[in-house]
Amino acid sequence: GAPPHQPAVIEDLRVEARRRGLWNLFLPDERWGAGISNLDYAPLAEIMGRSLHLAPEACNCSAPDTGNMEVLVQFGSPEQQERWLRPLLEGEIRSCFAMTEPDVASSDATNIQTEIRRDGDDYVINGRKWWTSGAMSKRCKVAILMGKTDPDGPRHRQQSQILVPLDTRGVRIVRN
Repeated sequence: GAPPHQPAVIEDLRVEARRRGLWNLFLPDERWGAGISNLDYAPLAEIMGRSLHLAPEACNCSAPDTGNMEVLVQFGSPEQQERWLRPLLEGEIRSCFAMTEPDVASSDATNIQTEIRRDGDDYVINGRKWWTSGAMSKRCKVAILMGKTDPDGPRHRQQSQILVPLDTRGVRIVRN
């Protein structure tokens, strides 16, 4: 991996990126991001991708946050957008995407075995995730977790995603 960058250096770069309009470039909706199309963003992402950590972090365009923010823009409730999307858009917190599992070929979501079960107003999640990008960041506060909610349903409609605050009772991050 890349050497850790001094927080002050990143923060200076973030201020400059905002000043230049290079913040949240991946979101085409002007209410949330830069308002440019995916076609216009693609060459910028290619350039930023040459610096695996510095440029994407400086412009708030790091994975998995980008995809997670897109999900929250399109499907998040106003409360979820306020609690998770706004701090992500401001670069105050990070997020992770929890899909991969150790015992199955989980790049195919139909193989997911983590159970998500409704219990009154709550959900109970039972399972293990593996290779969860971003989970080790001290700023990571929420996961979008892929799990199975309807094991008896049609094969490609058994899965759902759920927001899981990382400080939820029972969530354990075992190792990097």
